[in-house]
Amino acid sequence: MEPLRLTLLFIHLIGFALLLGGSVAQYLSGRLRINPAMLWGSIIQVVTGLGLAAPLRGGGDHEPPTAKLAVKLVIGLMIFVMAFFSRKRDEVNRGHFLALVGLTIANAAVAVFWR
Repeated sequence: MEPLRLTLLFIHLIGFALLLGGSVAQYLSGRLRINPAMLWGSIIQVVTGLGLAAPLRGGGDHEPPTAKLAVKLVIGLMIFVMAFFSRKRDEVNRGHFLALVGLTIANAAVAVFWR
């Protein structure tokens, strides 16, 4: 099971890179919109996050607290919903875009600092 967990973790990190990298690239372009990298990054984050949390729980060294998983799931779903329902707009509000970036960073902070 360890190779599967590590593979899911690797893909999860790629999703984070797509989401944050796509956000930074879009912000620097001056046109605030949801690009495909952001949308796919949010999808990858939710799917692999569920894969990391649900089937591999059964004791062991890598079992995170249930509250942490719930917080990360809520934040991940908020990011996905914000990206999914705004994906076809030519431009999104600055606050909406920055909230999406802030939630992405907050989700990473929860993963790293919550022990």
